[in-house]
Amino acid sequence: MNESNMKPFTSDLVDSPAAWYGRDLQNDDSWIELLTDAEVDEIQHAIKRVNSQRISMLEMKREDFPLPTLGNRLQGMARELDHGRGFWLLRGLPLDALGERDAAFAYWGIGLHLGRPVSQNARGHLLGHVTDEGVDFRKDSGARGYQTRLRLPFHTDSSDVVGLLCLETAKSGGLSRVASTTSAYNEVVKRRPDLAHLWFEEWCYDRRNEEQPGEAPFYKTRLAVQKDGYMAVRYVRTFLDSADRHDGVPAHTSEQIEFLDLVDTIAHEPGFALNMDFRPGDIQMVCNYTTFHSRTAYEDYDDPAKKRHLLRLWLTLHNGRAMPDDFGRGNASDGKRGGIQAVPGIAEALAGTYI
Repeated sequence: MNESNMKPFTSDLVDSPAAWYGRDLQNDDSWIELLTDAEVDEIQHAIKRVNSQRISMLEMKREDFPLPTLGNRLQGMARELDHGRGFWLLRGLPLDALGERDAAFAYWGIGLHLGRPVSQNARGHLLGHVTDEGVDFRKDSGARGYQTRLRLPFHTDSSDVVGLLCLETAKSGGLSRVASTTSAYNEVVKRRPDLAHLWFEEWCYDRRNEEQPGEAPFYKTRLAVQKDGYMAVRYVRTFLDSADRHDGVPAHTSEQIEFLDLVDTIAHEPGFALNMDFRPGDIQMVCNYTTFHSRTAYEDYDDPAKKRHLLRLWLTLHNGRAMPDDFGRGNASDGKRGGIQAVPGIAEALAGTYI
């Protein structure tokens, strides 16, 4: 993207469908997409097709998983992610009828109709298991929040879209929360216009021990870019705060701390975020440029078979919006946008147990 096309900071508020407030949507179910019986039949026929042809998950292409009706609908839902509200919940995948493996294949196939799966971590996972692994990301510089049962701060991920399929819910807690990054930007402009320029200035991000050999353990990026009336935000405070453990990264200034505290305060204010309870079979998709996501802390069951278990996808959308190469994590080393590249010596099976 030509840098001259990027809009510099102004004090103007951004008016777009992505600028919403949870209080306006909490009693509005327009963000819930229900699968029809015919669409469920399409999914089941597509699963039978790939199984009969012995097509593995990593080999699967979009045309291998035909969804004649749902596929067309998913194209519109992809536009809603990229240029609309920025999230939705797809409900009705029949886990009891499918079982975990076929549900994972259905989720992967639906994802292929939206975009291209990209790696989520240094282990090279394309389909990630979100479970409590007993780590603490506050103490372990290499840990990620999805490996814990702790409350996750509002943040965005390093891909166009992040998806979650609910297989098992927690004994209590684990509430999913989403919030508009565009509205957070607008609130900063309204409340502290003197700090709003920090959205567009360069910050240092910790790579959290996921750098490639010879790569610096941190990188620099703006927190936001504006183009054609759309706002894109990249925000993970945990990674911003821990970056100064590396040589060459200065501690945050008092102004920067004020800014970060304000963003976090806004995101956690009553009525700002939208809360949603996951049900088994629910698929949540969130645009990382326009939507924060978070999760409340949770208590799990003792029985391993009942423990909270989600499957995660990171996607680069087909025909997604143009983004500058230096925004967020930048382009992947293979020239394809999005994701965290697998690190030699750490990489594992790309799609977990379902390939």
